[in-house]
Amino acid sequence: MPIASGTWGSVPGVILFMVLGYLGLSVVWISAVMLIVVLAASAVCVKFTPAVMKITGKTDPGEIVADEVAGQCMTFVGLAVSATSNICIAAVIGFLLFRFFDITKIWPIRKLEQLPAGWGVLCDDLLAGVFAAVVLQVVVRLADII
Repeated sequence: MPIASGTWGSVPGVILFMVLGYLGLSVVWISAVMLIVVLAASAVCVKFTPAVMKITGKTDPGEIVADEVAGQCMTFVGLAVSATSNICIAAVIGFLLFRFFDITKIWPIRKLEQLPAGWGVLCDDLLAGVFAAVVLQVVVRLADII
């Protein structure tokens, strides 16, 4: 997507999380699936980003969204949901939190961009996902969303 590629790259993780929650899978299964996607997207990012960087001349090419997929899925690891809970609300909050941390890159997220090639592109998104996950856990418990 030529516009807002990072936002579009985050959407598949949100949809997957909602589908798994609606299927009634346990937090263990949802977390396992999310972690598998994190690992797969991370491998794709690290493998292909250096070549795309070379072709485009960009340090964080928008053509690569595997980092957003990995970071967004990281946001939902460990979040307990059930088929009867407000999965959509939790998913939207998780999406917004991840995008906030991914865009603002508060310390130390921005520092990770200095890692070489695909690692810098990936690791800042993974840490943004961790920050979003922590805040999401607090929000859903305080607001009694799920």
